[in-house]
Amino acid sequence: MEHYYQSFDAPGGRNNMGALYSEQSTMTWEGAPFRGAAEIGQKLASLPFTQCQHQISTCDCQASGVPGGIIVFVTGMLLLEGQEHPLKFAQVFHLVQNPQGGFFVLNDIFRLN
Repeated sequence: MEHYYQSFDAPGGRNNMGALYSEQSTMTWEGAPFRGAAEIGQKLASLPFTQCQHQISTCDCQASGVPGGIIVFVTGMLLLEGQEHPLKFAQVFHLVQNPQGGFFVLNDIFRLN
């Protein structure tokens, strides 16, 4: 998760977030569904802010039913540029191994609290 949020928070980093997903990936962002690496990458790159900072409060992980899969539940605060008060968020990831032994995000659910 460190890699995900460091990439997301880096200047221009959201432009490359699609690489963390696959064509089978699904993301739900505040109730809106997105499918495939390109569509998810476009959504993340088009968010209406240029800088943000994630502050992780909790990160819980469990093995999933998919061999080598991991379910990750993250809670924390999101501080947007120009904003004085951080926003609480929750995010769930289902990570699955790719043929090379690395991981990609198969499922991603994001909500502001």
